[in-house]
Amino acid sequence: MDRFTALQVFRHAAELNGFAEAGRRLGLSPAAVSKNIAELEAHVGTRLIHRTTRRMALTEEGRIYLEHVVRGLDALSEADETLSPLRKEPSGTLRVSAPMTVTLTQLSASIPRFLSRYPQITLDLHLDDRRVDLIREGFDLAIRGSDSLEDSSLIARKLTVMSHVLCAAPAYFEARGRPKSPSDLRSHECIRFSLSGHADVWEFHKDGRTERIPVSARYSVTSSLAVRDALREGFGLGLIPFPYVGGDLREGRLQCTLEDWSTVETTLYAVYPSRQHLAPKIHVFLDFLTEEFSRV
Repeated sequence: MDRFTALQVFRHAAELNGFAEAGRRLGLSPAAVSKNIAELEAHVGTRLIHRTTRRMALTEEGRIYLEHVVRGLDALSEADETLSPLRKEPSGTLRVSAPMTVTLTQLSASIPRFLSRYPQITLDLHLDDRRVDLIREGFDLAIRGSDSLEDSSLIARKLTVMSHVLCAAPAYFEARGRPKSPSDLRSHECIRFSLSGHADVWEFHKDGRTERIPVSARYSVTSSLAVRDALREGFGLGLIPFPYVGGDLREGRLQCTLEDWSTVETTLYAVYPSRQHLAPKIHVFLDFLTEEFSRV
C-alpha cells in the first residue's frame, strides 16, 4: 500500500462524500479508490467508512481519523511550500569543507564576491586538510585534492590539476649544491608535507624511466604553507604544488631543480552527496568553483 496515496483517497472521499468524486479528483478509477480505502482500513485495523451501492458515511472512528489525516496532509503541504523558494532561488546555509592552503592561496579572496552575488546564501566554510565525512558531519560539499579519487557514492566534479615542482631557496643551493638526478635527493635536506599521498616516496619520470625516492625528512608538517615558509628560509628542498610557490619562483625567492624530470600532479575535485534534487545553493557554488579555478 502507498500510504500517502491511501490517505489522500480517504480524505477526498470523506470531504467529497463519494468514491467516484474522489477518483475523478485524483485521477483514479473507482476500483483503485475502493482498494486504497480497504487497504487503509486493514492497516489501521478498523472500519473508517460505511458504504453501500447508493451512499457512504464515515464511522465514528473514521471521523476521528479524518481530523488527524487532514492536519497531517496539510502540514506536509505547508512543508513543501516552505521549501519551494529554496528550490528556486539560491538561499540558505551552505556548509563547505575545503583544504586550508588551496583555499587561502586560490579561493578565499573571491568568496566575498560570491556572497555579494547571492545575498540569500550564508556560507559556513571549514578550512581543514583532513578528509571529512560529508554525510555524517553535515557538509553540503567538500573540496578534495587527490592523486587518484577513491571509489565512493559521492559525486565528483573536477576543478583543476596542480603540477608539483621541486624547489628550494637560492641560499640552500649555494650551501648544498643542486641535485643532478632524483637519487641525489638522498643526501639532501627534504621538507615533507605529511598529509600528501606521496609524502613517503617522491616519484619522478623521464624518458620512460621512473625513479621513486624514499623521503627521509627531519621536518614533516601538515601544512603546505609551512613547507613554503621553510623553503623560503633555506632549510631544505620541497616537492610542492606550483600554485603555492608561483609568486616565489617568479620573484626569485625560490628556484626549481630537476626541471627535466616530471613529477606528481594533484587533481582538485568538488565532491557532494547526490546529483539528484541538487539545491540551488550547491549548484551555484559549484559553478563559482569551476569559474575560479579555470581563472587560476
